[in-house]
Amino acid sequence: MTEKAPDGAYDAWLNAIEDGEGHYLECENDHGWLPPRRVCPVCSSRDLSEKSLPDSGEIASHTTITVPTPQFEDDAPYVTAIADFGPVSVTGLVRGVDPEDVGIGDVVGVEVGERETTGDRAVVLRPR
Repeated sequence: MTEKAPDGAYDAWLNAIEDGEGHYLECENDHGWLPPRRVCPVCSSRDLSEKSLPDSGEIASHTTITVPTPQFEDDAPYVTAIADFGPVSVTGLVRGVDPEDVGIGDVVGVEVGERETTGDRAVVLRPR
């Protein structure tokens, strides 16, 4: 079972992405993190400010899931990727491209979609 972020901060972050206001948190030492965060894990700063998430990022790593757990059986095959968006990395499902065509360095944007099996909201990375 996935632990929910305190006070709905993860859902608020997904809402911001849906509204075209995706953001990340940055401390005064330029360390960037995705919400929810209250303290920078690098320097322990509590002075975090919201910065706009870049419009596009590049896939740094990816894997294709062809044999999923029953919880995600209707989603398969699907690609999970980590994309670098400036100072932060975003993990999400790659959509809008054949799983065999996903590659390191592909330029993607971030949006919110749904899991086919559960209908839960998910971070989606889509080619730009």
